[in-house]
Amino acid sequence: MTVPIKGFSKLSKEEKINWIALHHTSDPERTRALLKSYWNEDPARQQLHDEFTENTLSNYYMPFGVAPNFLINGQLYAIPMATEESSVVAAAGKAAKYWMQRGGFSTKVLGVEKTGQVHFFYKGDFEKLKQFLREIKPIMIRDASEITKSMENRGGGVLSIALRDKHDVLANYRQLHCTFDTRDAMGANFINSCLEQFATTLKRELISASGFTEEEKAIEIVMSILSNYIPGCMVRAEVSCPVKQLNEDPGLTPEEFAAKIVRAVNIARVEPYRAVTHNKGLMNGVDAVVVATGNDFRAVEAGIHAYAAREGSYRNLSYASVQDGQFRFWTEIPLALGTVGGLTRLHPMVKLSLEILGDPSAEQLMQITATAGLAQNFAALRSLVTTGIQHGHMKMHLLNILNELGATTREKELIIHQFRKQTVTYGAVTAAFQKMRNN
Repeated sequence: MTVPIKGFSKLSKEEKINWIALHHTSDPERTRALLKSYWNEDPARQQLHDEFTENTLSNYYMPFGVAPNFLINGQLYAIPMATEESSVVAAAGKAAKYWMQRGGFSTKVLGVEKTGQVHFFYKGDFEKLKQFLREIKPIMIRDASEITKSMENRGGGVLSIALRDKHDVLANYRQLHCTFDTRDAMGANFINSCLEQFATTLKRELISASGFTEEEKAIEIVMSILSNYIPGCMVRAEVSCPVKQLNEDPGLTPEEFAAKIVRAVNIARVEPYRAVTHNKGLMNGVDAVVVATGNDFRAVEAGIHAYAAREGSYRNLSYASVQDGQFRFWTEIPLALGTVGGLTRLHPMVKLSLEILGDPSAEQLMQITATAGLAQNFAALRSLVTTGIQHGHMKMHLLNILNELGATTREKELIIHQFRKQTVTYGAVTAAFQKMRNN
């Protein structure tokens, strides 16, 4: 039975577990045992995990895998991926091997500019406020100097502070639209601290300024916050080869295969229902690397999908072309990632992921992550236009079905052998398993 509780966060972990088990589960003893079975055996390491968030009861494990053979700008990588979807790592690794034999992936960072805004309401002459901002901008930069000093020493900092008039969409709404370079940090805390200081300075200076009415001085600061829409922080990843080298799909000529990929991409450009799933395929690869490296996959998802809708309709994030006998497949996506700060110095698996990748800079991680997304997207499209998506996906899903059915190791071996050349469906596997058990 669900019951309200006060002071839950102040309870010990044991007390929290007991309360949840008693009031929210049908078998309290089983719940307690399950939660404790996922605790880390090392108390110090478990405490570290407990303090990543609030009201921690246990750890929620995700499979941590690696996709090898990624040749990116001439350098070979094994890419760590944290994901629960069965076919993602296998598909990415298969695409990596495919393109390694055709020259590999080429990548380029197109920009590293991140954005934040101070949202406020101002009843007055916008041009007068605009001129005032020009005058106090040095003061705003000076007031934030303690915040920006360390970032500036690393080559980053505040890039611009601009006043924008949004009165036409919401009465008296204005904003400071600010851009930043946060170097190897994702930079959320840095950006938000700067923005809050800018807001404080703006309000203080306006109150003491001459030439403004009392109504104009009474600006209302609503909020100061970074934006996860970052079209100025972009990365490109691409592959290309002569069409005649696309020769590993029986039943299709290289020319037919290339044409099918191009058509599939064009469908995603004009059909939003398909574009969402097309882009989900790309994000399968992106998110798996983002999670493995301790970055914020919710922010990445929000920014990338906003970018996909930048033209007023939701569109594809990867592109394909055939020109002069050359096949080309590429993506350009916004990615705000960090390799310092956050979990990078705390979570042991995050530190291991970055070590496996050669301790990359934020720009290098952007390129690696975009490549993983492009590889996954290519693998999905290749399956769709040849064997169909379920052929490979359900083969990978076979073990999940067998585990759900409670198959023994020997039963798994026999069923996997049986379905080597059969189509895997839940019904077919269940029937084969029951037949085996009955015999």
